[in-house]
Amino acid sequence: MPKDLPPHIDAADLTAHLIRCPSVTPEEGGALVLLQELLEAGGFRCTRVDRGGVSNLFARWGDKGHERTFGFNGHTDVVPVGDADAWTKPPFSGELDADGVIWGRGATDMKSGVAAFVAAAIDFVRETPPEGAVILAITGDEEGESIDGTTALLDWMDDNNEKMSVCLVGEPTCPDRMGEMIKIGRRGAMTAHFTVTGVQGHSAYPHRANNPLPALARLMDRLASHELDQGTEHFDPSTLAIVTIDTGNPASNVIPAKTRASVNIRFNDTHTSASLTNWLRAEADKVAAEFGVTIDMGLKISGEAFLTPPGELSDLVSKAVQTETNVTPTLSTTGGTSDARFVKNHCPVVEFGLVGHFMHQVDERVPAAQVHQLKSIYTRILRDYFT
Repeated sequence: MPKDLPPHIDAADLTAHLIRCPSVTPEEGGALVLLQELLEAGGFRCTRVDRGGVSNLFARWGDKGHERTFGFNGHTDVVPVGDADAWTKPPFSGELDADGVIWGRGATDMKSGVAAFVAAAIDFVRETPPEGAVILAITGDEEGESIDGTTALLDWMDDNNEKMSVCLVGEPTCPDRMGEMIKIGRRGAMTAHFTVTGVQGHSAYPHRANNPLPALARLMDRLASHELDQGTEHFDPSTLAIVTIDTGNPASNVIPAKTRASVNIRFNDTHTSASLTNWLRAEADKVAAEFGVTIDMGLKISGEAFLTPPGELSDLVSKAVQTETNVTPTLSTTGGTSDARFVKNHCPVVEFGLVGHFMHQVDERVPAAQVHQLKSIYTRILRDYFT
């Protein structure tokens, strides 16, 4: 992209340029370098906030201390391409075909979203400089462990007295058509790993062993059969899925000493990871006592459930979406986790972006017209927020 900016930034063209940067997590791939050059040419002050081998970019237009500071958050890292030979177009080509579709890894998730809010922000502050500030927090670690990405940006912002009043995360949010869904919260997510230890023995003499498998089967049944809740006003019922059971025993005449299983829980705001941990531990202890085995439990907490209650921010975004698309969006908390789970500790946050049909797939692609429409929505949000 040129340093001498055109009158208007073409969001679809910027999407194609970003796709050509092979930024598979945690590689920066040139994407943030490109964006920093473009943003600085557009009047933003930029700072690289790299941590733990992850590249991140903070950009601000306007001075600190404004009561009205609108923030955008997104990521330029992408998942691996898989089998490159299975792609119709090269996965990092950023090719625009005759039907007006842009091809490549990250086209949907979410280089198009980043391109749209960067283009909207630059054009907006050049054309109608607001009484306030605009912040862009762009990470290279959303598709990975998410330890040194948006969290690093937020830590740096706290240390440097940088503050967003509100934030919009540009993840794909629409299931089937543009404008149909805004995310106002996300379910929490956690995984529990159980190791059940008994006593190994000969399968012909089970009385001389203590088989851990029946204990594990009982525990998995108790967990999977339990109704966590019936949902809340803004959330569907919480779910627990058994995702693996593994003994690794190739011998039919051996009762194993150990067996393992894992469950994944997606939970609403009825629960916290701490309350669910206590329940899991209590169930494991009951089964351990019943069967005379030892049950160890390990946990990975991916995020807590959160909700930005419907109000000023969701109304602002909804109005802009409806005006630009003639679609009235649903306010939803469905789906997996996103970096909004970190931003919510900093300021009110919602998510809105493209239709997510092709994210993470072979032949990921996006209609250029949809990217242009997203830029228009983001521009209207900025205009309405500051006026």
